[in-house]
Amino acid sequence: EIHQTSAANTIKLPNVSASIPQLTEAIAELQAKGYDLPDFPANPQNDEEKEIYERYSRVLGSAVNPVLREGNSDRRVAVPVKKHAQANPHRMMKEFLPTSRGHVAHMDDGDFYGSEQSHVMATAGNVRIELQADGETTVLKDGLALLEGEVIDASVMSTRALCEFMAREIADAKKQGILFSLHMKATMMKVSDPIIFGHCVNVFYAEVLEKHAATLESIGFEPNNGIGDLYAKLDELPADQQAAIRADIDALYDERPAL
Repeated sequence: EIHQTSAANTIKLPNVSASIPQLTEAIAELQAKGYDLPDFPANPQNDEEKEIYERYSRVLGSAVNPVLREGNSDRRVAVPVKKHAQANPHRMMKEFLPTSRGHVAHMDDGDFYGSEQSHVMATAGNVRIELQADGETTVLKDGLALLEGEVIDASVMSTRALCEFMAREIADAKKQGILFSLHMKATMMKVSDPIIFGHCVNVFYAEVLEKHAATLESIGFEPNNGIGDLYAKLDELPADQQAAIRADIDALYDERPAL
């Protein structure tokens, strides 16, 4: 948040600066087409401007508007930001040597990208979201009302393909002697990302989790919360069981790539 102070009062305004250029361009385009819209008051000076500011701010910042932000798939760094970073490298940056073996790996099939489908509603109506697996159908959401011309988008990820990908990359990182690192954008995927993360934990610690499955289930270990959840709950076990699990985890780290 940013705070703007005047002689009369203090108001709290959402931090929308990153989206303002797109907003002002959109306003100018609409005004040119004859729409009676007020300019965006970046620094409101009176109650009327504050009210306009607050109304516009509803489509900025965390209230993601794909139109104003040029679509969620566009993650390019703004040119001025890139130039500033190039001219002023962070003091902790080290020289990037040609001998570095770091690389980015991604799934080639079975993921959200590969299965994505979109449908434009010919007429208004209600739809439901179903999960069909192992001959059974589970209704995940029912009575979802859509408008004529509205776009509904769906995609699925294969757990099997995900875990095979994780196992392959863990083995490759160990073979190459490089760090294994999982990168996820959890702010946009609050439901699926913890589950995907949990599968990674299950694959990385598979030998230990399978060997002590019954014991870990008894203390309510949740892989989606990370291996830290296991350590936090070990105190509930007898000392000998704690020691055995810790020893197996330590031994596993010798077989896995560094994290």
